[in-house]
Amino acid sequence: MDTTQLQGLIGTLAVLGLLALVALPAIVGVVHDWRVDRQLRQAEERRAAHRIARAA
Repeated sequence: MDTTQLQGLIGTLAVLGLLALVALPAIVGVVHDWRVDRQLRQAEERRAAHRIARAA
């Protein structure tokens, strides 16, 4: 591997590292939103089931 190839590899790894640093917070936020949405949906389902049980 000569100097040019090594510089290309280092540049590629640097770009991929920066991409990961930029994309990671967005990915974590999306996963967090999915988890919150799932928890809200489950709470609403429990609330609806409780109302049905009380009505019967």
